[in-house]
Amino acid sequence: MRRSEFNIDTPETIEEFLNTCEYGTLSLIDSEAKPYSVPLNFASWEEGIVFHGASEGKKVTLIAHNPQASFSVVKPYALIPSYFSHTRSACPATQFFGSVLMHGTITILENREQKADALNAIMQKLQPEGAYEPLSPNNPIYTKMLESTAVFYLKVDTRSFKLKVAQNLTQERKESLIEELEKRATPLDKETIALMRLYM
Repeated sequence: MRRSEFNIDTPETIEEFLNTCEYGTLSLIDSEAKPYSVPLNFASWEEGIVFHGASEGKKVTLIAHNPQASFSVVKPYALIPSYFSHTRSACPATQFFGSVLMHGTITILENREQKADALNAIMQKLQPEGAYEPLSPNNPIYTKMLESTAVFYLKVDTRSFKLKVAQNLTQERKESLIEELEKRATPLDKETIALMRLYM
């Protein structure tokens, strides 16, 4: 990573970040070496991530041809307008954000127990309040669904997390930005302020 001050390599912090992001973008290469990207819901599972979809289609075809993939997740934080820097120049305008980039190999899970476990991970993330029967191959209400749904597992070989929340700025500049964000006081501004203070 070119800007090392934005690099976060604590596994627990990365997992916490991934659990706050609803979707990411899967990138594959087709048989003509053209890029193909698709946004999808996901969850952390085992040593990577899982997602689900139809058992046929372009994604399945491309994975069969080349299972190597990258997966990116981005979460925007506060937009910093140029006038927060008390200048007429457009240059200080920026967006604070977090992003995770992963590379690895995709397999399509065939074992029904594994499929149920992976789908439970997705449900636990997207519906943490529960109110559903956990997926199980022994539960007849899920028999057909487990047979027809494809579950994909991206085992991650490399992973990087970039978090940009003013770590490269002086203490005085950070305090000035926090003051401006407190005035604007959107929910995203408040979340950004908490992160800025955490990394001050």
